[in-house]
Amino acid sequence: MSSLAASSVPLPVPRRAWSTDLPVLLVAVVWGASYLTAKGITTGSTVLAVLVLRFGVVLPVLVIAGWRGLRSLRTAQWRGAGILGLILSGIFLLETYGVVHTSATNAGLIISLTMIFTPLAEAAVTRVRPPASFVAAAGLSVAGVVLLTQSGGFTTPSVGDLLMLLAALARTAHVLLMSRSRAVRGADSLSLTTVQLGSAVAVFAVLAALPGTGPAPWTVAAGFGAREWAALLFLAVFCTLAAFAVQMWAVRRTSPSRVSLLLGTEPLWAAAVGITIGGERLGMAGLLGAVLVLAGTSWGRRAAGH
Repeated sequence: MSSLAASSVPLPVPRRAWSTDLPVLLVAVVWGASYLTAKGITTGSTVLAVLVLRFGVVLPVLVIAGWRGLRSLRTAQWRGAGILGLILSGIFLLETYGVVHTSATNAGLIISLTMIFTPLAEAAVTRVRPPASFVAAAGLSVAGVVLLTQSGGFTTPSVGDLLMLLAALARTAHVLLMSRSRAVRGADSLSLTTVQLGSAVAVFAVLAALPGTGPAPWTVAAGFGAREWAALLFLAVFCTLAAFAVQMWAVRRTSPSRVSLLLGTEPLWAAAVGITIGGERLGMAGLLGAVLVLAGTSWGRRAAGH
């Protein structure tokens, strides 16, 4: 038994740990803010254009940074990462259309159900029954979402709420497939991310070129003012490039579980930003639902060993 485990007095977190934790926590904050930011510059007709612009800005930087790794990928790894990118494109489409049609608070809290869905899906695939405490946490989270999506009584959830729920399920499928796919094993994370984003951007560009799918990306870009460009660059630079770099840096300095725990605070920040900056209101039922979602996902992470 270590001295830390034996001690009954809580010890302060080492300064080095805080120097690693703080950047990761900031990633969770900017991810939480991304829902309101995306909602502010996107409409139902400009989703595809905004996605092309957001990730089109990021992709060249990733290609340059990871060129050596990309050249070393095997054909099977390119194919596997490309398929994962198709799923990723579906996730971004569901999330972006979803946040347009619901509140940023709801979007951030509903998507956090991925932390519950993923261990449940993994248990179904491996046929290993999850702990009873995790099942209880999952039930608490689902009950929270039911309350969260109601306003002034029990009504049909909005289209945006349902899209965010589908996005959470799609994220679960993506995580599960990425962890179990033999094709992408051995590929470094930067190359894998670059190929996936490239595949997703290709999907967005093809869809945006189809008639009736909204204005072209360059048309939307031409209509952006300083505020819209600042928001787009925030999504591209801070929520994508910087967030990816911080995760890679932090995982090498601390444990993946600690990084996951800190990033798990994202829905809390989404709710905080949506309420304080976006002026969103939950109502008593929604507030109780938000508390249940946060409590359930936090309990679920601990019960699942994360």
